[in-house]
Amino acid sequence: MTVSRQKADQLFSALDAFSVMISSQAATENVLLNSSWPFYTIPDFSVKSKRLVQLLGATVFLVTVSPVVHEHERDEWADYMRTENPVWFQESLDNEGNTELSVDLLVQRTVPYIHTYNLLYGLQVEKINRPGEVLPTFQQYPLTLHAVTNAMTIGYDTISHPRGADLYEITKETLRPTIGFTEFYIDRKTIVAGTQVLQPIYDTADTTAEDRKIVAILSLLLHWLDFFKEVLVQDQDGVVVVLRSACRVDYARIYGINLTDYALDPEDFISEDAITYQIDGPDVIMLGEEDLHDPKYDDLEVTEVFIDLHFDELELPEGKCVPTLSLHVYPSEKLEATFRNSNAAIYASVVVVIFVFTSLVFLLYDYFVGRRQQKVMDRIVQQDQIVSNVFPTAIRDRLYEAQARPSDKSKREIDDGLDFGDGSNYFDSLPLADLFPNVTVVIADIVGFTAWSSAREPQQVFLLLESIYSSFDKIAYRHDIFKVETVGDCYVAAAGLPEPVKNHAGVACEFALDCLKKMRESTTKLEISLGPDTADLALRIGIHRVVKTKISGQVTAGVLRGERSRFQLFGDTMNTAARMEHSGECNRVQISQATADLLSGAGFSHWTTPRTNKIYLKGKGHMQTYWMRKSKSPRVKVSTTPDDTVVTTESSELSEHSAERRDIADNAEDGMTKTHRLVEWTVAILTSLLQQIIASRGVVSQDNKSLLEAESAIGKNPTVLNEFVPIIPLKRFNEEELGRRRRPSAIDIGYEATSQLRKYLLIVAGMYQDNPFHNFEHAIHVTASVKKLLTRIVNMDERNGLEINTATRRVEDVDLVDLAGHSYGITSDPLTQFAVVFSAVIHDADHPGVPNTQLVKENTRCAQIYKKSVAEQNSVNLAWDALMSEEYSALRACIYQTESELQRFRQLVVNTVMATDIADKELQALRKARWETAFSTGESSMESSAGHIESEDRKATIVIEHLIQASDVSHTMQHWQIYRKWNEKFFMECYSAYKEGRADSDPSKNWYKGEIGFFDFYVIPLAKKLQNCGVFGVSSDEYLNYATSNRDEWVREGEGMVQQYLAKYKRRAGGGY
Repeated sequence: MTVSRQKADQLFSALDAFSVMISSQAATENVLLNSSWPFYTIPDFSVKSKRLVQLLGATVFLVTVSPVVHEHERDEWADYMRTENPVWFQESLDNEGNTELSVDLLVQRTVPYIHTYNLLYGLQVEKINRPGEVLPTFQQYPLTLHAVTNAMTIGYDTISHPRGADLYEITKETLRPTIGFTEFYIDRKTIVAGTQVLQPIYDTADTTAEDRKIVAILSLLLHWLDFFKEVLVQDQDGVVVVLRSACRVDYARIYGINLTDYALDPEDFISEDAITYQIDGPDVIMLGEEDLHDPKYDDLEVTEVFIDLHFDELELPEGKCVPTLSLHVYPSEKLEATFRNSNAAIYASVVVVIFVFTSLVFLLYDYFVGRRQQKVMDRIVQQDQIVSNVFPTAIRDRLYEAQARPSDKSKREIDDGLDFGDGSNYFDSLPLADLFPNVTVVIADIVGFTAWSSAREPQQVFLLLESIYSSFDKIAYRHDIFKVETVGDCYVAAAGLPEPVKNHAGVACEFALDCLKKMRESTTKLEISLGPDTADLALRIGIHRVVKTKISGQVTAGVLRGERSRFQLFGDTMNTAARMEHSGECNRVQISQATADLLSGAGFSHWTTPRTNKIYLKGKGHMQTYWMRKSKSPRVKVSTTPDDTVVTTESSELSEHSAERRDIADNAEDGMTKTHRLVEWTVAILTSLLQQIIASRGVVSQDNKSLLEAESAIGKNPTVLNEFVPIIPLKRFNEEELGRRRRPSAIDIGYEATSQLRKYLLIVAGMYQDNPFHNFEHAIHVTASVKKLLTRIVNMDERNGLEINTATRRVEDVDLVDLAGHSYGITSDPLTQFAVVFSAVIHDADHPGVPNTQLVKENTRCAQIYKKSVAEQNSVNLAWDALMSEEYSALRACIYQTESELQRFRQLVVNTVMATDIADKELQALRKARWETAFSTGESSMESSAGHIESEDRKATIVIEHLIQASDVSHTMQHWQIYRKWNEKFFMECYSAYKEGRADSDPSKNWYKGEIGFFDFYVIPLAKKLQNCGVFGVSSDEYLNYATSNRDEWVREGEGMVQQYLAKYKRRAGGGY
């Protein structure tokens, strides 16, 4: 129930964010283009609606926007609709990739005036003639013909129907979103249960303004079924959920039935609004449109509010009701059957275990009497635990026995000179080694780990490995699997040693399947704390068992003595298992012929499916291998897509096939989409910086009225580029201010500010278009690089380079000092760090996927406004306007509380985002000149105190701009696989623009040489600048090394990769360019 309620909360948050974005964009464009509602068409409506649907993570039947049209505007609006329809029809068809419909057909099937349908006369079309305002549907997503009328619903007056009129009246009176009753719709020729949600669109982006007016209605038709999917794990079936409404439904009013004409009882047409579903694991089925639960389970009912919009009856129009929806959960006979026979055994086992454990505790306590004996025993237990973690129990015991026996001195005859410096001789006794004929070896490798770890801090790398490997250890213990070792990101385990295990191959396969499932769960959850791309990590597993008839296939295992001795496995089986892993695929288990034969002999042939083509393994020749698929288990689903390309080398790159399966699993078990996980990760980062801002802020005395006026004054000029300044004065602290700083971790920014931050980031995520490269995921990738570089900034000492007057030895005698040493003041001011991270998040908001030059050439609305740096200026304005909304007042109070903090924050955001426009040669020349001025070796060392501060501010400003520039192209200065991933995405974006006629030349013709030039003339010089400024410590060397390495690799592989990009584009385009 919690997951379903979270999904509902996400629904209304996303709708509110979407409407705010529309209001903000419309307000700006209407002023510039001298237009107003209802004569407004939302640009790229289908793209924005598609993004909204993705954020909701649910099936949306229809998204529509209906403007409020007053009586005197009807004819004029109908003319406007007829003019605009072909334009946005074509735009939507292109964006949706819809080839079944055409603009001509849609125009033909659209009624050219505001109308309604007469239900009593076969849905006859009638023109609206009643007085008052109307609410005609205008833009919709997706473009589709009505299932009954086979016509477009454009121009249909939604309030001509009693149901629509009631919902609009409630929204109009309360100025709040509302929700309807359960209704049934035809979706893809299937009748589904759902509801209609109305979200008002105001004439202002400030949703709390008292004088706001509703200018349009955003409407969604949703499926109830989606709210209950993926809420239970597999094998938990038979949970019955009844969705009830607190309102009763008057069907006579809804369907326009005049009861007096037929002498009917009104009570016969009023009924409870309820619908029943049954949840079977991740799947849901609808049982019926009434309460159908089994009454014998009434005493086990669990009830919780599902959706409550908190309407007061006094604020609702008379006779109207907004349903408060509640969930009533009951078991069923199916659920009861799964627990009927297992509970008693489980409880008995628990009691026995508790009894045995309690008895052992008392026996040990009674035996180990005395303080000295207890200490000795504790030390022995600790040492034994350490040994047990390294060696199997049986081997540990044999080691103890060998240590207790006298040495066999005769063995020294083998080599009297063998000594390892401590007087010991390993030939005093025989090695502990055995031959194991019935063993299955499992080797699992984390695909993409090397590339992922290259962009992470060491602590994050170990946190990932510890989380994953500890969960694997628990699974191994449960299956009686012996963990051999972990080598980097490779996990090695074996079944059948040192103690024999019956059906060791089957046990090993079960273990591998459980590890695959746990890997998906763990990486999805860890993405919230470890950042982007964590959920994209995958597991590749190879399994091979000993072939009894071949001595070379047996496993030799034992203790290899020496420094840090450990239990190890040797033999052909280990080599073959490793090659099974190397030649496998992401999220799949590849097993050898010998392992498949053993499973088949045990009656488990349905667990495997043969690989279509034999694979070639070095030293083995061609081998037939098999994929694991357990037909009766839901843990692994094997695709039937041909995927048997022969693999002979190790590769950490996710195959396209595996990546697609990863996309399908994007909605995790917790109901969170990838976008929501990235938002949560960003919330944690920005919250930490807000804590630092508050901790460094002293007592503030500020006139709130003047601060509000300052907020209103900022951003009124839409040309953001005019606000750019070459030097930003950063905040500096004296000793008194330093002493007032509190511990940031002790600061609580409050639930309200945290909620507003999360909601704001969801709005920003919704602003991003669904481009291959310039999207929200890339913005978070840039943010991760910014965070990494900020944490690597060098501090000279614990006091951040605080200067002390040598005459008085008093710090407070220096009024303005740079507390950040060689970081030029960046680390001394948390607001600066917050602004840079904030800028990284918003820097590509609403990016159209084409360069600024193309926007200017197309003379788009934004190009008319901004002239140059079009996309960057538009991103700043959209994100800033949203932040200035009244609903984010608590968040803004955490960011700044004085006019000076507000001005510094705004200036940092403007400079940082504008720095990402690297294509403008004029701006790049200015930045280069400022760099030379700031870091010139001939700069005077005898400058005044004021001159020194200005010089430090100039350097800090330049460093911040180069920091965001490096982060914006950080994929070129990270691991090769990361570079290849984003380079391909950027190619796809550019090539798609070319095929759509939005680029003059084919980018594939010069992509190879262009990348080399990009490395030589931008990336590598930029990396060298990071190194020369002396701020970023080891990261500057790391970025430069990766840049030069990637450049060399591109020279070798780039031409072939471009052809691969083209081939992949061709496949995605359906066989044609």
